[in-house]
Amino acid sequence: MSKLKFYYDLLSQPSRGLYIFLNLTKIPHENKSVALRKAEHLTDEYKENINRFQKVPCIIDNDFKLAECVAIFRYLAREHKIPDNLYPEDSKVRAKVDEYLEWQHNNIRSYCALYFRYVWMNPLLGRKVNPEKAEEMKDRMSDNIDLFQEIWLNSNNKFIAGNEISVADILAACELEQPKIAGYDPTIGRPKLKEYMELVRQTTNPYYDEAHKILYKFLPENIAKPKL
Repeated sequence: MSKLKFYYDLLSQPSRGLYIFLNLTKIPHENKSVALRKAEHLTDEYKENINRFQKVPCIIDNDFKLAECVAIFRYLAREHKIPDNLYPEDSKVRAKVDEYLEWQHNNIRSYCALYFRYVWMNPLLGRKVNPEKAEEMKDRMSDNIDLFQEIWLNSNNKFIAGNEISVADILAACELEQPKIAGYDPTIGRPKLKEYMELVRQTTNPYYDEAHKILYKFLPENIAKPKL
């Protein structure tokens, strides 16, 4: 049986999340790096043979192709025996994990990604950044991070769905790391969030740091780099 093929770019938040998940679960797989900065995902070959949406991450399991990170998490949890805490069998606990996975698309993922793309990616592509628009986007992102902390970290639980880490926490932390490249550290002034993100990191290491090694290299001087 051929190994699962995993297509990713570690500058992509969901790619990092899936990288961590695959290594934590020890699911046999073959890494297939895709350089988004070189537009390798935009070729006709990639569209026809790998991912019709021309994005990362995605997988090919024998002849079965699947895109979209959350769909991939759920598929792998069904197809492989994984640690129960990552995507729990208990219906109610799993529902709480799923609740976050559905919520994050139009919240943390959307706001952090949009800010990163506008402030950091646009200059690389030769596009101008409007300072006023950037500030407005930062304010909206900051408000949403406050909302994340209020809703999902406002309990005695260590993690989003309980006292054990799940895919919800892995994805959340990966998204919250992204605006650091653009000079915004979401943990500043949020000690509870800082403690939470460090707990996610320590619980999933060494794979968390492996997944974020490229991001760490791009951090500006005003953003503290973790001790590796």
